[in-house]
Amino acid sequence: MARAARGMTAEHLAGTAGITRKTLAAIERGSAASSIGNVFNVASIVGVPLFGVDDPSQLIALRRRGEERLALLPARVDKKRRGNDDGLDF
Repeated sequence: MARAARGMTAEHLAGTAGITRKTLAAIERGSAASSIGNVFNVASIVGVPLFGVDDPSQLIALRRRGEERLALLPARVDKKRRGNDDGLDF
């Protein structure tokens, strides 16, 4: 576990991340109910690379590139269908 490998206590990591020890325990167990923001924050604090990027500034640049690409997409890709679509069910 990254926290233990870095000699961090659960109490210290939870305090640094601004979450409760209970929330940290859920993250460490891999609970699906954990907020993805909290998971990313904890991962960043203990030095686990996110998206294959070690430097936080690279992660920011990666996010900006993604946002720029999303901005190029049309607002609506799939127009609403009209009429009966029962025959399209599998």
